[in-house]
Amino acid sequence: MRYSFILLALALSISACSGVDREDKYNTDRNRASRYANGSVASDKGGYSLLGGRDDEKKPGASGIGVNAYLWRAALDTLSFMPLTSADPFGGTIITDWYSPPSAPQERIKLNVFILSRELRGDAVRVSVFRQQRDAASGAWVDSNTNVATAGTMEDSILTRARQMRVKQLTDEQTR
Repeated sequence: MRYSFILLALALSISACSGVDREDKYNTDRNRASRYANGSVASDKGGYSLLGGRDDEKKPGASGIGVNAYLWRAALDTLSFMPLTSADPFGGTIITDWYSPPSAPQERIKLNVFILSRELRGDAVRVSVFRQQRDAASGAWVDSNTNVATAGTMEDSILTRARQMRVKQLTDEQTR
C-alpha cells in the first residue's frame, strides 16, 4: 500500500510537468543577456570562476582558494607539526588542536591562524595563541598567559616561508 502511494505521487508529479513551457520569460535571450551583464550568471567574458573571484582579477599567488595561496601553503607548512582541527581555504582560517611539546608535557598550546588578504603582504596574517598548563593538584588543564611575542614570531615564520615559496616560483619560471 505504501509503495503504491509513492508510485502514484511520482507518476502525478511527472505528468504535471508535461505542460510546462520550457521557453519561459527567464530563458529569453534578452533576459539572459541582462543577467550576464549584471554578473548574476557567469558569462564568457569577465565572468566568475567556480572557485574564487573574477577571472580578470586573478593576481599572482591567488588560486582557486579565497586567500593568498602562498600564505595558505606557508601557514600549513609552518604548522605541520601540530594536529589540525579545521582548515578553511575559502575563509582563510586554520585552527589547530591542542599540542603538547615533548620537552614540556605539562603545558599545551593551540593556534588560530587567519589569512586576511589575497595579497602577499605583511599584515595579511594574524595568529592567536592559547596556552594551558596542567594543574598539579587536580590534573585539569588551566588557561595561562602567553608571551605576546609568540604570535608575532609565528606570523613572521609564516610570512618568511610564503616569501621563500614565491621567490622559488619566480626563479623556477625564469629558468624555463
